[in-house]
Amino acid sequence: MRLETTNYWSDALSKFLRTVVVLLTISLAGASSVQAQSGAAAVAPTTTSAAPTSGVRAEFLNELKIQEDKFVQLAQAMPADKYTWRPAEGVRSISEVYMHVATANYNLPHVFGVAPPPGFKVQGFEKSTTDKAKVVGTLKDSFAHMRQAVLNMPDSDVEKQLDWFGAKSTYRGVMLFIIRHGAEHLGQSIAYARMNGVVPPWTEEQQQQQKKQPEKPKQ
Repeated sequence: MRLETTNYWSDALSKFLRTVVVLLTISLAGASSVQAQSGAAAVAPTTTSAAPTSGVRAEFLNELKIQEDKFVQLAQAMPADKYTWRPAEGVRSISEVYMHVATANYNLPHVFGVAPPPGFKVQGFEKSTTDKAKVVGTLKDSFAHMRQAVLNMPDSDVEKQLDWFGAKSTYRGVMLFIIRHGAEHLGQSIAYARMNGVVPPWTEEQQQQQKKQPEKPKQ
């Protein structure tokens, strides 16, 4: 009788211990899974936000794309040996204007909490190269940096207040400044191109299309 009782409690204890082990295994596996997911979320890179279709950010990004296309077209159309040309002493050269725009594109998003690329330094950046291929590549990369900064900006931040050049402004105000700054130097670059006998590619394209149109018959 004592032997049977002992076996009974031994079997019961074994079943209990097996149950505990199973429950602990499930619990630890679940905890590991949650921890792994949390870790992945912590180190995952920021995903590209969908482009807005309306509102201030959408309007900004549309204007930015127009400026990018024209800057890149001008930079590509300009002969490499003209990149050091400047209209007068003490005025930015062709390459310096392009690199100045790239400097702004890399630097200004820090206002929105977006750091510039690693190793970027504002001082001296616009004079860091006159190589045509490097300048064109830098322009493209800088516009991509600016675009991503605004894509990742919530709409709720557009009216966020900040100090800007000694006065109160908003993120929207800074975006307006960025577009105005780019437009100023785009006009400068167009003038530089014309002074060097380069017709802006988009103007040349329009002219070619007009030549291809059949003349209207005289009445």
